[in-house]
Amino acid sequence: MLKTIIIATVLLFIGVLLMGIRVFFSRKGTFPNTHISGNKAMQERGISCATSQEKELHRHISPIEEMIKQDNF
Repeated sequence: MLKTIIIATVLLFIGVLLMGIRVFFSRKGTFPNTHISGNKAMQERGISCATSQEKELHRHISPIEEMIKQDNF
């Protein structure tokens, strides 16, 4: 039982190390951007993720709110 746990732990450690080679040993040290907004082909087609579109939609300020903020009513 203990032998199996040690082998599993070693294999897990090796797997994490191999997956993180670029992060651990490169000067940039960052994970690749897998988000839709980081993909140039998607940007050229005008495609963005639903979360970004939702943020843009809610960022819109109505004219009435804008007037209240400016105190020009």
